[in-house]
Amino acid sequence: MMRIALLGTGAMGTLFGVRLAPIAEVWMLGTWVEALQAARRHGLRLTTPQGEETAPVALAADPMEVPPCDLALILVKTYQTERAARWAEQVLRPDGVALTLQNGLGPYEILRERLGAARVFQGVTTMGATLLAPGHARLGGEGPIWLGAASPNRQQIQKIIDLLKRAGFQVEVQENLQGVIWGKLVANTAINPITALFDVPNGALLTRPDLWRLARGVARETAGVARAQGIPLPFEDPEGFVAEVCRQTAENSSSMRQDLRRGRPTEIDALNGAVAAVGRRIGVPTPLNEALWRRVKAAEERRGIAMRPAELEQGPPPAIA
Repeated sequence: MMRIALLGTGAMGTLFGVRLAPIAEVWMLGTWVEALQAARRHGLRLTTPQGEETAPVALAADPMEVPPCDLALILVKTYQTERAARWAEQVLRPDGVALTLQNGLGPYEILRERLGAARVFQGVTTMGATLLAPGHARLGGEGPIWLGAASPNRQQIQKIIDLLKRAGFQVEVQENLQGVIWGKLVANTAINPITALFDVPNGALLTRPDLWRLARGVARETAGVARAQGIPLPFEDPEGFVAEVCRQTAENSSSMRQDLRRGRPTEIDALNGAVAAVGRRIGVPTPLNEALWRRVKAAEERRGIAMRPAELEQGPPPAIA
């Protein structure tokens, strides 16, 4: 049986933990004490339209407590990637590999630098989950997991594909993973900061004309940055794509909205902040992405949100001039 280190104790970590526990030995590794305590008492819980699924997993707050693992599944926030990379290096077998399904730009490069290109796989998923309580998430919608095809380690990637499929996930190998990454970035940059700042579910962007004008402008802007780099997107109409995501996830609370509500740092630096930084580097104006980056950072400051030292290990956010 494959042994998996699950790095991430939030909504997505809970979702994957529940799905993988029946077919693998899952160790959830993290520092959120409340989540670990809840999982120890009740197991991980996932609420779906069909009912509630529960699963026991092994728990650890220190990588030294985790036996050697075949796979490290990275589901932490982007600003926690440095620590996750170090922990993955500690818990993986010499031939073990890591898979990141994180949002935004940057985490894959951090993991690759630490572990080496042959031991890191990058993936993208449109699945969503909302945290209801520590160790308890609600499924926000099913969706595929796309894995990149560029790695030379074909045998290991096939093992990951087989594992995820046995757990009930839809998995596809994608030759144009950068296009999928930027396609998701179009949706995340248009939906997450607006729903967070105005404290609304995703579907509200389609019912409020003022919010939709802003969202579609951001979608066009992010898509423009991707195309200027020669990255082919998996859709022709970025506005239509974002509208469809909003329809499919109308009742969902975006991860950034959840973070602001919980008084936690957001991933704005790896989303709109990163798009603005790339746009500035290649000479493509990104005024809407930059404005939303500034607004979310200001909202964090007003709420007194600050990263704890362990969370700040990735270093300072990209400077937006």
